[in-house]
Amino acid sequence: MGVLIACSTVAVLTTIGIVLSLVFESLQFFRMVPVTDFLFGIHWSPQMAIRADQVGASGGFGAIPLLAGTFLISAIALTVSGPVGLYSAIYIAEYASPRFRAVVKPLLEVLAGIPTVVYGFFAALFVAPLLRAGGESIGLAVSSESALAAGLVMGVMTIPFVSSIADDAITAVPNALKEGALGVGATRSEMIRQVVLPAALPGIAGGMLLATSRVIGETMIVVMAAGLTANLTLNPLEAVTTVTVQIVTLLTGDQEFDSAKTLSAFALGLLLFIVTLILNVIALRIVKTYREQYE
Repeated sequence: MGVLIACSTVAVLTTIGIVLSLVFESLQFFRMVPVTDFLFGIHWSPQMAIRADQVGASGGFGAIPLLAGTFLISAIALTVSGPVGLYSAIYIAEYASPRFRAVVKPLLEVLAGIPTVVYGFFAALFVAPLLRAGGESIGLAVSSESALAAGLVMGVMTIPFVSSIADDAITAVPNALKEGALGVGATRSEMIRQVVLPAALPGIAGGMLLATSRVIGETMIVVMAAGLTANLTLNPLEAVTTVTVQIVTLLTGDQEFDSAKTLSAFALGLLLFIVTLILNVIALRIVKTYREQYE
């Protein structure tokens, strides 16, 4: 019992320590930069000048362009991984033969083990030039680094997370529910839509949340395929950046932890933590409300 209590205490204290470290450094940053300028500013330029008379001496710490780029790339990635992962899980769990399932499922999960830098090379050297050439052929101006290229590759990267967890949730649905639906005259597709998917919704939602967290926290693919430009746009054909990329950029090299430039990384981390927490709470509330209709 003592070992169990100690392990649970370590997990709780670690979480508290992470939150407090972010909050403490963020408060120091907000003493230099107003909270409203950070949350509602539309200009991100954390490069502080040495002398006060230089251009951009005050810097720009508006987080809106970073949040916009993060959500844009995440939306593109989930548009790819959500349907593809869910449909592949349905096919593998309900339609595929045991031999096909034994071969395809491990191959699909191999995608989860590929390093993200390999996906980054694939996005930068293949997907981005392909999109640029395709855009030029139909008269569209596509940037050499675009949110679309990064989002598509991240969508492929997160397919195994959605597919594997959704497959486990679907196969865990009791056979009595499936046989009961088929016994009253439902077709297989009706049984899947009206019985299996609602019963497996918590597991499917868990896979979606895991994919969302992986997409929001991804850095290497964005650096190589979407760039470092803090561009406030909803056009997926332009270059954007994300919160995590800027955090890595701000904390790379020798830094002084008493400057607004370095402390802004902790403020971005705290903001990302709060946004992710809110998304998880909303998703769990939706799942709970939806499940009550089937209990």
